[in-house]
Amino acid sequence: MSHVSAGYRQRVAAVLAASPLIPVLAIRRLEDAVPLCQALYDGGVRVLEITLRTEHGEQAITRVQEAIPDAIVGAGTVTTAEQFRRVTELGAAFVITPGLTGSILNAAVESDTPLLPGVATASELMLGYEKGLRHFKFFPAEVAGGIPALRALAGPFPDVTFCPTGGIRRETAADYLALANVASVGGSWLTPDDLVQQGDWEAISGLARTSLASLGATRNR
Repeated sequence: MSHVSAGYRQRVAAVLAASPLIPVLAIRRLEDAVPLCQALYDGGVRVLEITLRTEHGEQAITRVQEAIPDAIVGAGTVTTAEQFRRVTELGAAFVITPGLTGSILNAAVESDTPLLPGVATASELMLGYEKGLRHFKFFPAEVAGGIPALRALAGPFPDVTFCPTGGIRRETAADYLALANVASVGGSWLTPDDLVQQGDWEAISGLARTSLASLGATRNR
């Protein structure tokens, strides 16, 4: 098969529909992985992107999956087809990449694991579009044009949905989510370094809860 199926697209859409907010998690201490993700889950976040930015990424994915089986745990910052295959073997529920390459697209076509590839331009988007993908991570969102860019892309690609990530803050997330072609937003503000270092999981749960509440109000307008 040279392109992904409609069922594949539905699986990607289901991940984005499960939460309007996807935290981007870089696990610096492996022992923090489960309590951090549990705190986010307790705060209402159902989709967790554990990145491969640190040496603990893959092991953290496995630990969190075992500890919080109802959470949708995926791998982020996947940059090679080899990494894609490795995290799918670990059972990652989805894969998110910062960019788009032919080898990663081919790996996705050969896999059932939903891929949300990063794009910053229309040309990159079209590479994924040719393979049947209709859901993309817009990255780095603020640097790549932010809300005006997403509005512009809606014209030639009315059937494409985005999860913008990169430079988005708690104060601006609602503005992104108000766009018709944005299903969810990704961000790291839910896990401030000081709260993680202190192990203040209750504060992180509260931050998740209030952030989701504000985004929910936006979506219901």
